Amino acid sequence: MKLLLTSGGVTNASIRSALVRLLGRPVDECRALCIPTAQWGHPMCSPTSVRGFAAAEPRWQHSSGLGWGSLGVLELTALPTIGAERYVPWIREADVLLVDGGDATYLCHWMRESGLVDLLPSLSDRVWVGVSAGSMVMTPRIGSYFVEWPTAPDDRTLGVVDFSIFPHLDLFPQNTMADAERWAADINGPAYAIDEQTAIQVVDGTVEVISEGRWRKFGA
Repeated sequence: MKLLLTSGGVTNASIRSALVRLLGRPVDECRALCIPTAQWGHPMCSPTSVRGFAAAEPRWQHSSGLGWGSLGVLELTALPTIGAERYVPWIREADVLLVDGGDATYLCHWMRESGLVDLLPSLSDRVWVGVSAGSMVMTPRIGSYFVEWPTAPDDRTLGVVDFSIFPHLDLFPQNTMADAERWAADINGPAYAIDEQTAIQVVDGTVEVISEGRWRKFGA
């Protein structure tokens, strides 16, 4: 898939322009599916926040609230019980998957259990827009710093890309650049710290940072 990995969503004109280029047409002509699954694994999320994401409430103006032509919900925890013959067509008919934040290890678990991860190689014309955990799940590791799901066996995720992501730089008191430096030392591999005004675009293995804010790359 074409990846647009963000911390806070499509928060500025530069990231929105990148999204439109990836889609190949305006947002209001595209079909989007929201994936709220990561929220269930994080103690700061709740049924109210899941509803807000799915209903494109103002807090989610930078993802589900961008003005999509159509907007649906794809809950990964339900997919194993309904069969691929139902949900695979829904995914193939969508132009973009909007994958919200929460706990990336929980999201990783359900991407595997649902079979979504096995579909990814066949979705080369679709766009994956990740927010926070929805971006981090594509990396090899998230670091123990970001694991909130008690059942997570470790901090490993899908490894679709070869770098890790420290999101929400400067947004919270515990997400300073000094915190990112300590996190990166534990990751011991290529990594980026990105703020809410930054996205990482990955297309055919080419990585491009798109930013109107602050970011830093760690490692080789």
